[in-house]
Amino acid sequence: MNKWFPEALKEFKIYSVFDLLMEYINDGKIKLDKNKHPMRATYHDPCNYGRKSQKAFGKGYYEEGRIITQLCSTDYKDMEPNRESNYCCGAGGGAWAMPFAPERVYYGRIKARQIRETGAHLVVAPCHNCRDQLMKSLNNEYDLGMEVKYLWELVADSLVLPGQESEVTPEPSEA
Repeated sequence: MNKWFPEALKEFKIYSVFDLLMEYINDGKIKLDKNKHPMRATYHDPCNYGRKSQKAFGKGYYEEGRIITQLCSTDYKDMEPNRESNYCCGAGGGAWAMPFAPERVYYGRIKARQIRETGAHLVVAPCHNCRDQLMKSLNNEYDLGMEVKYLWELVADSLVLPGQESEVTPEPSEA
């Protein structure tokens, strides 16, 4: 927005889901229980929220998803490489919605290897194309045996409700 419509930023505050969740966590509006996800987790950097967002909007979301995932799980391991060097899952550019399943699976083989190397049983993917590719294609084609969740789904599953007895994670610092 700051690139194409800077005047809109004077009138409106624009949030991504990353910004909103980090604000809620840092302000103590939500509390998370990392013990609800004891299996090893990893975070997938979507091209749209990382490299493409950086290029188009001047802000790539790399750290926020990791911070939130680590607040919702007891065992976290990053894929290598990661952040701006992370590999595409194979569903980018809307390929998930196109009739190119063999190509998507082929291009996703590197992502499948990355996931397998982490030993993760839970993969957090904030992008709907990535989530569907990981969950419906790569998980089956490469027998990864993993659970795939959206970032906000992970947060919802980890919420500590008022009056609920649970170990609550400390608040993080801003990314």
